[in-house]
Amino acid sequence: MLISLTGYMCSGKSRVGRALAQRLEVPFHDLDRLLEERIGGPITPFFLREGEAAFRALEAEVLLGTVAHAKGILATGGGTLVDPMLMSRARAAGPVVLLEVPFEVLVQRILKAGRDRPLYFGADEATVRSRTEALLQERMAGYDRATHRVDGDGDPDEVVDRILSALGPLQEM
Repeated sequence: MLISLTGYMCSGKSRVGRALAQRLEVPFHDLDRLLEERIGGPITPFFLREGEAAFRALEAEVLLGTVAHAKGILATGGGTLVDPMLMSRARAAGPVVLLEVPFEVLVQRILKAGRDRPLYFGADEATVRSRTEALLQERMAGYDRATHRVDGDGDPDEVVDRILSALGPLQEM
């Protein structure tokens, strides 16, 4: 079984995913790190050089390979599972958990640590706010296909507790 975490950029998928994997004593997979291994470097230069379409195609390829074979926990990219086919494949591998984080918390996290990401590269606060609002609206239908929704605000261990409570008893991973 593979538990996939989805949610907007800076919603805590990687931090919470690592904590969840540690708690369950299962492998942790981070789609962004897998992509960086595949392209041989950071995502942002690749995204800026090759464009979003090329990035999304590679992201889909890496995700499909991962959900077909991996077990444990997978932190996806913020826009990855918005694609209905990719969400369907992730759901076939196991539960998909949406980490819901309040808008203001997301904005503050992006301002603090996310402005090196492709969609926010060099953005000022007003741009971060408007782009986040627009992208959240655009992606909500995709996020709504997750099998579970949990409050992703707070300490990673608290969020892990919420995830485990939402999932209930887990089969062998």
